[in-house]
Amino acid sequence: MATFPLRGLALAAVLSASVLASFAISAFSQSAVVPNLDALEALGGQLFSDRDLSFSRKQNCVSCHSPQLAFSDPRSLGEINGAVSRGGDGRSFGDRNAPTLMYIAFTPAFHRAAGGAAIGGMFWDGRASTLKDQIRDPLLNPVEMAMPDEESVVQRLREKPEYQEAFASLFGPEVLSDTPRAFAAAEEAMAAFLRTRDFAPFDSKYDRSLRGEVVLSAAESKGRDIFFADGRCSACHMTSESSGSKAELFTNFRYYNLGVPKNDTVRRLNGSKPDRIDHGLLENAAIDDPAQSGRFKVPTLRNVAVTGPYMHNGLFQELRTAVLFHQRFSPHNSEAQINPETGRNWDTPEVADNVARAELQASPLSSQDVDNLIAFLKSLTDRTYEDLLR
Repeated sequence: MATFPLRGLALAAVLSASVLASFAISAFSQSAVVPNLDALEALGGQLFSDRDLSFSRKQNCVSCHSPQLAFSDPRSLGEINGAVSRGGDGRSFGDRNAPTLMYIAFTPAFHRAAGGAAIGGMFWDGRASTLKDQIRDPLLNPVEMAMPDEESVVQRLREKPEYQEAFASLFGPEVLSDTPRAFAAAEEAMAAFLRTRDFAPFDSKYDRSLRGEVVLSAAESKGRDIFFADGRCSACHMTSESSGSKAELFTNFRYYNLGVPKNDTVRRLNGSKPDRIDHGLLENAAIDDPAQSGRFKVPTLRNVAVTGPYMHNGLFQELRTAVLFHQRFSPHNSEAQINPETGRNWDTPEVADNVARAELQASPLSSQDVDNLIAFLKSLTDRTYEDLLR
C-alpha cells in the first residue's frame, strides 16, 4: 500500500487547532482580501478529511477518494467489488463509480464547443461546471454525505473553535454567521486543496522518461506507439497538441456513449428500479438534446492502472477487459468479442441508440499488442502509487 506523503492532506490531518488558527491568522494579517494560499489549502485539507461534515459523522471525502489509492475509493464492499461507493449511512450505494481526483484541477469549466459538443465540467455528466461547484454535491447528496442543506453543513463548522478561528481569519470575522458566504468559503478552501501539487505531481515513469530520467521498457515503448498511432487511443485520451508535453492529461474532456452495459449487481444492491436508465450527459440540466443520452465524460488515464474498476458504473474489474471492450468493433478480432470476466459475449448497451462506433473502430490489436498497451498505461502511474501495480 502506498505511503502517505501527500503534503496538503498530511498537513491537514496532523494540524492542531492552534496551528491551523495560526496559519489562518498569519494569512489574514498579510491580506484581508486574498487569503494566504497555504492556509487556505490546509483548511481545505482539514475539511476534506472531516467526518463531521457528513450527517452520520462517519463519512468524509477521503472515504471515497483515498490518498492511498490515487484519490479513488479503496473499499471493495462485497458484491459491489469497488464498482460504486457506499454512503455515509453505511447502507446506501451510489450508481456511478467514484473517479480519481488526481489532476481534476485541470478540467475546464463545462461549455459547448463551436460545433455544439459538450466539453469539461465535473462528474461523469458535467453537471457541476467548475472545481468549486462540485464540492456541494457530495455534501448534500442523500446517498453520499447526506447533509440536509447548506445550513446544516455550516452548523457543523460552527461547532469547532479551530474552524471559527480559521474561517474568521481567512474570510472575515462574521463569515460563519452568514450561511451562503460560509458555505462558499468552505467550497473555496476545498477547491484550493484539490489544486495542490499532491493531486498533480506529473512524476509517472512516462513523465520521467520525457525528462530523460528513465527509459521506458520495450513493452512500454511499443504500447506508447500503439497508443499514439493513428489516433487509436489518443483521439479521445489526449489533451495537448504534442504527445511529448508534460501537461498531457490523457483526456479530451469530451463525452461519448461507448455502449457500456448496465451493472446489474449495482442496480440490484442500490435499489434502482428495473427500468432505470442512466442517461449520462442528458441528466445534466444544461443539456436537453435526447441524442446526448448515454454519453459520459472521457476520464484521465493517469493512474488508470491503480484506480479500477472501470467505466462510469464500475462494470469491469480489470484494465485488460476495458481495453478489449474498446476493441469490440474492430474487424476480425475474435478475442475482443468476449468479456474475459464472464466468458460470454458483451451484454447489450444500456443506451444503444448513439454508440460511438466510428470512434471505436480501429485496426485490431493482437493479444501481445494489448499486453504492450497495458504496459504503457501502467507507466502513467504516479511514483507514489507504483507499488500498487501488479
